[in-house]
Amino acid sequence: MQEKKIYGYARVSTREQNEDRQIIALKEMGVPEKNIYIDKQSGKDFDRKQYKRLMKKLNSEAVLFIKSIDRLGRNYADLNDQWRAITKEKGADIVVIDMPLLDTRRGKDLMGTFLADIVLALLSYVAENERINIKQRQAEGIMAAKLRGVHFGKRATPLPANFYDVYRKWRDKEISVNTAITECGMPRSTFYYKVREFEKATLLKN
Repeated sequence: MQEKKIYGYARVSTREQNEDRQIIALKEMGVPEKNIYIDKQSGKDFDRKQYKRLMKKLNSEAVLFIKSIDRLGRNYADLNDQWRAITKEKGADIVVIDMPLLDTRRGKDLMGTFLADIVLALLSYVAENERINIKQRQAEGIMAAKLRGVHFGKRATPLPANFYDVYRKWRDKEISVNTAITECGMPRSTFYYKVREFEKATLLKN
């Protein structure tokens, strides 16, 4: 019987994160470095360059190793679809290093498949639920900060001290807009924006 070719997949969410722990775990399982595919992007979907390259390599003579189920993906529905695409359509085996029950090389009988499906469903649900909870906590944190008066985003540049005098001269056609933006030291678009904001504020006061 021909020995199966083994591959590894690793993923981190950003370029700043380090994938070394995953690579070490994959190599310890005997995955050659040249057969390890790495993506540095979110696991919210499977539109990933290296993952797509890996999928083209998988077939019935392949085994895919991943360190944990959330490295494959974090979206519950998509994760289940991809698992079935790999094991059913491609016919490849999957081994989740941190979860020995998720090793499709074992338990090829009905009970083994049933147990693997239950564990996968549970873990992928937990992974997605945690992602949702993180987003919810972030949203709540931002809202709480706003209520405390914390401002997000770029702060507005204060008006130059001579803005009103320059604006009045420009409004009364004593100077051109080119002269006005030069005296205020701001781009034309910014000058017009500040004029609109100033006139709006003045109108509200009146």
